Amino acid sequence: MTPVSKRIVSGMRPTGPLHLGHYFGVLKNWIALQEDHQCFLFVADWHALTSEYADPKKIKGFVPGLVLDWVAAGLNPDKCVIFQQSQVKAHAELHLLLSMATPLGWLERCPTYKEIKQELALKDLNTYGFLGYPVLMASDILIYRPGAVPVGQDQLPHLELTREIARRFNAINGEFFPEPAAMLTADPKLPGLDGRKMSKSYGNAIALGDSLDQIKPKIMSMLTDIRRARKSDPGDPEVCNLYPYHKLMTEAERLPAIEEGCRKATWGCVDCKKLLIESLARFLEPLHARRAKLEADPDSVRDILATGNAKAVQEAEATMAEVRRLLNFDF
Repeated sequence: MTPVSKRIVSGMRPTGPLHLGHYFGVLKNWIALQEDHQCFLFVADWHALTSEYADPKKIKGFVPGLVLDWVAAGLNPDKCVIFQQSQVKAHAELHLLLSMATPLGWLERCPTYKEIKQELALKDLNTYGFLGYPVLMASDILIYRPGAVPVGQDQLPHLELTREIARRFNAINGEFFPEPAAMLTADPKLPGLDGRKMSKSYGNAIALGDSLDQIKPKIMSMLTDIRRARKSDPGDPEVCNLYPYHKLMTEAERLPAIEEGCRKATWGCVDCKKLLIESLARFLEPLHARRAKLEADPDSVRDILATGNAKAVQEAEATMAEVRRLLNFDF
């Protein structure tokens, strides 16, 4: 089946407030894509169950917060379809059908399977749902017949597995599912406050919804170049945790002066942090303004999801009608 031209599909798990790493790693790209692509962007609440199945109640509370973060960041519901995975039941049906023909070895060889199990070692992930996560992801993608999927380099194995599942379905049942191409996206590295990967679980993140009063002490306590013990010591901006933030949010014309001041020790870390606070305040101002407008209308997020869910259901059901016919399940 021919893919829908200029259509992309992507999703995000509702696990808590989004931070700057999410914005620069994913949302910034989505915001650009919505201008010239048909974007289906979903809250992956069923996916969240693969690791949070023991405490599913909190997922429901995270769903509206995730949509709030998305729209505050700049996603426009008039330009993209924003929906909730669990409210489009066809995803689960296609997952079931695709799982019948997906070889077990394909799932066990998926590189991220062992990586995530190690990362979440304190949780029991020896479950069918966790092992079958890539099949559900394939269903989320294929059901909308996109031409491409925006992914980072580390997500390529997952997308290739989706393409393999599509090929296997087509080989058994006749050509139907397109094989979506990878739309490789930039992956700017934004460290957390302590130098590790920015993560809610590490407590080292700056949330998109943080106020300036919350951000200031976080920035002032940030780890910088550990080899620069005194202001008079020359530093290296390329190993300092602050500089990646400046490259993303401070005016480009100021970067040479920051670099020179750091290397020649004429620019202290406190000075650098104060400038970063200014840059963050300027960057977050429009995000916070959109957030305040949404929060003033309690029904806004619910309405966005209701509209998006209806559009997603219509597209997904059209696909499933043909899948059922191919499988002789169109009773």
